[in-house]
Amino acid sequence: VIVITGDLTQRAKHGEFQAARAFVRELERSAPTYVLPGDHDVQWWKRPLVPFDRQAKYAIFSEYFGPVLAPTLNFPEVMFVGALTAHGLAWGSLTLSIRDMAVVGHLASREATRVRETFAEAAAGQARVLVLHHNVLRGPSTQRMGLTRWKRTHQLLRSSGAELILCGHDHHHNANLLGEVVISCAGTLSSLGRGMDAPAFHRIVIDEEAIQIEQYSWDVENGRFRRSDVHHFARPGS
Repeated sequence: VIVITGDLTQRAKHGEFQAARAFVRELERSAPTYVLPGDHDVQWWKRPLVPFDRQAKYAIFSEYFGPVLAPTLNFPEVMFVGALTAHGLAWGSLTLSIRDMAVVGHLASREATRVRETFAEAAAGQARVLVLHHNVLRGPSTQRMGLTRWKRTHQLLRSSGAELILCGHDHHHNANLLGEVVISCAGTLSSLGRGMDAPAFHRIVIDEEAIQIEQYSWDVENGRFRRSDVHHFARPGS
């Protein structure tokens, strides 16, 4: 499964979504592809114009990728459950930093409850993978949290039933633990790495005992992605 944790666009315009959909369709020729919106994909400025329709800010994303913003993919070996954290300028995402007001996200209690109830239906031994956009842990270079009320959010995530969380947003590679939950925060495939990280992606292998996260970074001299870092984590109960 190929997972894109959001920010398919830069400014949530039709032309950018058309290009993103074409890219996703190309990926789907190789494997099932999972997509949810990031903060750049949200037209949050539309919400004041349609105050009673919270979906208005996701209208263009839904036009190209369907009405379910955080879908569930269920396979015999693994269950993928999405959590919507990209809301743009919203009450739950407000911070004291003006530049972050439409950028950071939040995990609503009702969203966390839906995730927990969905994972409760997973079969024994089935890997449980939570997908969201914003970085769960503090960025290794930026030292910024992607989600507001992060202490409360960490409690919700640790009790969600997930054993692996896939996220992005920070544009920097990070593989670590939140309690017993493995966190894979991938970088970005684009050159918008804030001048620090090369374009990169994570390849994740899950077996009965362990979760292995492999970082592949762009090798400019050879013109290809090369494996640069490998992290191993034991699965809970193994």
